[in-house]
Amino acid sequence: MADMGAPAKKNIMTYAGLKKLEDELNDLKVNKRKAISEKIKEAREQGDLSENAEYDAAKDEQRDIEARIEQIEKILKNAEVVAEDEMSTTDINVGCTVRLYDVEFEEELEFAIVGSTEANSLNGMISNESPVGSALLGKRVGDVVAVELANGEISHYKILEITRTKNN
Repeated sequence: MADMGAPAKKNIMTYAGLKKLEDELNDLKVNKRKAISEKIKEAREQGDLSENAEYDAAKDEQRDIEARIEQIEKILKNAEVVAEDEMSTTDINVGCTVRLYDVEFEEELEFAIVGSTEANSLNGMISNESPVGSALLGKRVGDVVAVELANGEISHYKILEITRTKNN
């Protein structure tokens, strides 16, 4: 019997994020599965599987690949792609790049607001569900936003510019 609980959470993402996941899924299914099958076959040919480290490692890798395939398929099943070219740059939303002024540190920052599956803070891509990302949603140029960070501190950001994120 199917679970009739809450509907699955939508995975909001940009087109670039969707394409990246589709490409990874294709690579896993087409290339990685074939390569791991070869590794398992070669390890089996070495004889006794009970003490065969290569076989155990290959089976572990196969399990990881299958788990990642399942994870990506779940994400894609509930994907909701934002139409970035139709998006307004008046209000901050997923698919926008935002230039901010950090009041406390007196420095400018730039972030692309993306769905949680695409977030990579080291590359300046923050999730719409993160403290900063969620506080910025719907705000406009000139607004000052107070954000409570994970450590309990409050940071203030003045919104300087909103642009559409450029797809790479």
